[in-house]
Amino acid sequence: GRVFALSLDMYGCRVVQKAIEVIEGELQASLLQELEGHVMKCVRDQNGNHVIQKCIEKAPGPTIQFIVDDFLGHVVPLATHPYGCRVIQRILENCKHSQVNMMLNEIVESTKDLVHDQYGNYVVQHVLEHGQPKDRSGVLERLRWQLVALSQHKFASNVVEKLLQFSAHHTRQVMLEEFTGEINGQAAILVMMRDAYGNYVIQKALDVCQGADRERLIACIKEHMLALRKFTYGKHIIAHIDKLESQMAGRGNGQG
Repeated sequence: GRVFALSLDMYGCRVVQKAIEVIEGELQASLLQELEGHVMKCVRDQNGNHVIQKCIEKAPGPTIQFIVDDFLGHVVPLATHPYGCRVIQRILENCKHSQVNMMLNEIVESTKDLVHDQYGNYVVQHVLEHGQPKDRSGVLERLRWQLVALSQHKFASNVVEKLLQFSAHHTRQVMLEEFTGEINGQAAILVMMRDAYGNYVIQKALDVCQGADRERLIACIKEHMLALRKFTYGKHIIAHIDKLESQMAGRGNGQG
């Protein structure tokens, strides 16, 4: 009957974590049962959150259903909490999609708010990495036509990079449409390449796009080559393109 109290203690929480690691089956389940009704208190606690993370990593899905259930309806405030966001990430990594479907829906619904948050952005990144195609489409739907602005944001730009990395070809095409278009009468690509965060998004796009998509992006960048040479981040992009083109040339010559 001491599991909850120990979980909140600096040293006790290590003992509980070790027990969860080494005990299996019914004994493990009865240990976890002692945390029922205390999940939120643990998640928000600097020691207790580690215990909940360990439960998710080590116990089978049905045993930790009570943790997932407690999160429902509170996903957004927890996603923006320094410890809560870590626990949600563990859930997305370890639980079956069917078990976390409702949780994913809550995150996707609030994508716009979460991407700007210092903790929430990590949760959206995890959805893109561990979710289903429908979850990725849901995220894109909510960020569409704002991708250039989001690429210039310290936290949101990481989400845009992840979206490029884990999305299907047609999603990347939709994103490229924005990157190669105009924003407030200026070439979007130039705005992004001048920016401390946006330039990384363009570099990621160069890495993950292939074939005609990559060629289209390179052609668009080359239109601004003169301007590019004048600003700091521009030089990184030129170097990046040179590297990619020499790799492509190498493959064309039957090397690599």
